[in-house]
Amino acid sequence: MEEIHLTTPNGERIILSASTLERFASRIRGELISPGNGSYDEARKLWNGMIDKKPGLIVRCSGASDVIHSINFARDKNILFTVRSGGHNVAGLASIDDGMVIDLSKMRGVQVDPERRRVQVQGGAILGDVDRETQPFGLAVPIGLVSETGIAGLTLGGGMGWLTRSHGFTIDNLIAADVVTADGSFRRAQGDQNEDLLWALKGGGGSFGVVTQFTYQAHEVGPDIWFAGPMYPLEKAEKILTELLEFMATAPEELGVLATYWSIPRSPDIPEELHGRPVVILLACYTGPFEAGERAILPLRELDRPLFDLSAPMKFDQLQKFLDPDYPDGRLYYWKSLYFSKLDSRILTQLTEHAAKRPSEISSIDIWFLGGASSRVHEDETPFSHRKAGYMIALESNWDRPEDSERNVSWTRDVFDQLKQYSTGGSYLNFPGFADEDEAYLKNSYGKNFERLVGIKKKYDPENLFRGNFRIAQ
Repeated sequence: MEEIHLTTPNGERIILSASTLERFASRIRGELISPGNGSYDEARKLWNGMIDKKPGLIVRCSGASDVIHSINFARDKNILFTVRSGGHNVAGLASIDDGMVIDLSKMRGVQVDPERRRVQVQGGAILGDVDRETQPFGLAVPIGLVSETGIAGLTLGGGMGWLTRSHGFTIDNLIAADVVTADGSFRRAQGDQNEDLLWALKGGGGSFGVVTQFTYQAHEVGPDIWFAGPMYPLEKAEKILTELLEFMATAPEELGVLATYWSIPRSPDIPEELHGRPVVILLACYTGPFEAGERAILPLRELDRPLFDLSAPMKFDQLQKFLDPDYPDGRLYYWKSLYFSKLDSRILTQLTEHAAKRPSEISSIDIWFLGGASSRVHEDETPFSHRKAGYMIALESNWDRPEDSERNVSWTRDVFDQLKQYSTGGSYLNFPGFADEDEAYLKNSYGKNFERLVGIKKKYDPENLFRGNFRIAQ
């Protein structure tokens, strides 16, 4: 191994000799990857094709002990570092130029206790790993919608999905975590031990340590569920969404709904003459009694005459992969988000107008219906402070050609700026643009919980070693 050049937290350049790296390598069971390695370019790739960072060193950990050695090494050598789990964060926070990446992507173990409905998940696992192990027991953890998403980033940012209304956010089902903190200590965070650290991990981001294992509460879900997917013409969007809002006011919590302004996908299962047509699609999942599911989703299918309807019974683990083809590795992504307490005709009109002007037909404006179990958690029980917001709107710009980047990013930012006057404030920090906003952005997102996060940050990371994932001020 040759010497490498790295950056310190203060932006200075340092050189690590080959012998220093060899001593470090001898302490770990995982792999050290530097720019001279043949696997380097593949190892540094992230899901979002917009992100092209070049770390000076990647430590691919095999377990918690490797993480401890990596943290101690970075601290002792004064190396700027960040942490990678699934590498799926849209802002690219899992990598860093000229610094060190502590890579957990090979730590993907999942263990299920079906009697207690507890699930232990290593920090590098992806959502598909969790569903694969829980569904044979008829169980599910409330997680996200795309199976390649990393469990760690999703959890630390909150975690929304089909089960949010019925069982809360991912963080509401997090009951313990194993964490390596800045001093290299391995800590168990649970109800009666390091409880302040566990509180911070429930949506407070990755500023407090490296989570090597999460423990979740699972729930009886599936294996068979009902899925709704009617597609209505964009010109009827305001009518459809107005009626949907009325219906959802009394809909069962077992019905998870995501309304999306999009275009009909170019799928061989859909008539070619419909491909690319602008639409509003009502995506829904009913996880109550299977025999009641077809009746539960029927109102969503009868708001008008759909252009096409994907509704059908489905296995829950199949639904969890349903959107995967629309979010492939290497595509270009830029997402932002806003919370709303209500969606009136002014907002719906603007959403329809903005959707019609999307620069890319694979971009979308998504309306997540919240409430239910997620709203019954008090705002100070977790850092996530938007419990009373009934809706989250995600602005998802997705495109394939680099020359289209400026147009797509500008569209997202313009829509965000025009809608924020109606918002309750703050953003869902898993959809953060490039995560380059100032401290006011974090304060708006965490609300009154921000100062408590600052205090916990000072306790567990007084030297501010963890900087790569939403920097909590000290």
